[in-house]
Amino acid sequence: MEVVSCPELLLPKEFIDLHKWAVIACDQFTSEKNYWVQLDQLVDNVPSSYHIILPEAYLDLGFETRITAVNENMDLYLRSGMFDKRQGIVLVERMTPFHAKRLGIMVLIDLEHYEYLEGKDGRIIASEKTVLERIPPRVKIREHAPIEIPHVLVLIDDKEKIIENLDKQKLMLEKLYDFDLNMGGGHVKGYLIKESQLILDKINELVEKTPLIVGDGNHSLAAAKVHWENLKNQHDSLYLQNHPARYALVELTSIYDPGLAFEPIHRVVFGADDEFIHELNRASYGSEALRIITETKEDYILTPTSPFETICWVQDFLDEYIQEHPEVAIDYVHGMDSLKKIIQDNPGAVGITLPPLERNQLFPYIKEKGVLPRKSFSLGEAVEKRYYLESRVIQKGKM
Repeated sequence: MEVVSCPELLLPKEFIDLHKWAVIACDQFTSEKNYWVQLDQLVDNVPSSYHIILPEAYLDLGFETRITAVNENMDLYLRSGMFDKRQGIVLVERMTPFHAKRLGIMVLIDLEHYEYLEGKDGRIIASEKTVLERIPPRVKIREHAPIEIPHVLVLIDDKEKIIENLDKQKLMLEKLYDFDLNMGGGHVKGYLIKESQLILDKINELVEKTPLIVGDGNHSLAAAKVHWENLKNQHDSLYLQNHPARYALVELTSIYDPGLAFEPIHRVVFGADDEFIHELNRASYGSEALRIITETKEDYILTPTSPFETICWVQDFLDEYIQEHPEVAIDYVHGMDSLKKIIQDNPGAVGITLPPLERNQLFPYIKEKGVLPRKSFSLGEAVEKRYYLESRVIQKGKM
């Protein structure tokens, strides 16, 4: 069973400015539209992955027109010959403002072995609860998209240090790219590994013992799965044979990589008042302290000792409260600086800081208890997220 395989990649040609081509994952800075405004000004009208993604910061403004533009731009980029084809896996070396090095490899995963719904077993599983309402906009993009360009990070229980050991070989590999990322994202290098079957065999052996876990991009990968299932319902087996949409391009990273930080994702509640904080305090329990931030003060509430239990309790409370108070809205924020800025810019907002998870407990917890609530953790700060760079064809007959 080959869960992980070698991709045929599309990389921007040499004349394309990679500093402007690569942009941050679409689900970052959702409450900080100014980030995306600045990025839009930076890339302007030059070729950029910014023009073929849908930033979630704009979802509340309507997205039908932008989705059409995204698909049209993908077609334009393909027809204009802006990509080079490369066969192989890519060793990605990422440097961020917070970590000197994080390693990953770009591979294909077989969506037949991926499950995102709770209670379903697969060789690749979601780490967090999937919000089904967030999938349709992504499916709308993918069902007419000739290419995919991913920000998905998948975690592997790589006790054998397969990915780490590849770093020792990089001087013998062809360097594909080496450049500074825009908007303070650090630096990234990529090395092509053409002879990859032995590496992939070792990874597939590991996956037989312990499933892969999706760390970032749960909803994007779920959309890829939905699109594939839709195709299976619409076409016969002959058409589906060797169809590229059966697979998804992801970056695979070891959960033990020291450059992979497990950061909390804080909650900010808009339209809250003193009654909200009172209700939160009244429902709290445990022996640990959790910080609550408003525009004028900070407070603490009691929470359980386990960070996993704390996150589950907070999210359950918020889901129930919002259902009873539809005027209240919630967003998920990476980093204390961003959280404090959003609170200062939005009178009446309340920030709930959440604890970080312990990486060595993630695989055992999910195996025993199942998926975590949505937005339970972040693989690094917002600027450390994967930037869109490599892509691949997902429609038949496009290249």
